[in-house]
Amino acid sequence: MTMRARFSERRGEYEIATDPARLDRALIHAFLSEHAYWSIGVPRAVVDRAIEHSLCFGLYRAGGQVGFARVVTDRATFAYLGDVFVLPEARGQGLSKWLVDAILRHPELQGLRRWLLATRDAHGLYAQFGFAPPAVAGRFMERHDPDVYLRAPK
Repeated sequence: MTMRARFSERRGEYEIATDPARLDRALIHAFLSEHAYWSIGVPRAVVDRAIEHSLCFGLYRAGGQVGFARVVTDRATFAYLGDVFVLPEARGQGLSKWLVDAILRHPELQGLRRWLLATRDAHGLYAQFGFAPPAVAGRFMERHDPDVYLRAPK
């Protein structure tokens, strides 16, 4: 695996960074497994594996993590943006916009032909960055197993 340059930027008391060693995996797992509609019940081992195989962005304030996003990508043609969240106590400050903007500006994610994401309720956020329903929806297919975490060993 190629070593990747770390990405980091600050805005006031907040910082976005891609250093995987800084990620608070317990916090990420707790949020995703207990509060995120798309991943209720996700096992910690699945979250850890997803983090290991993704380009992850942590959002921090005063050393503590307050947000997260990850990108599944080949860094050449395609990226899937997922698991985006800002903790409730840090919302209402434009941090999710800044996080998405920083991700889209990341040097290793330039020139990609296609970005995808799935959302139930944040269409307005992502539309600000050029995301839209597929132009030809009939070309896309999915294999979806919404109960996979319910069957996972505990």
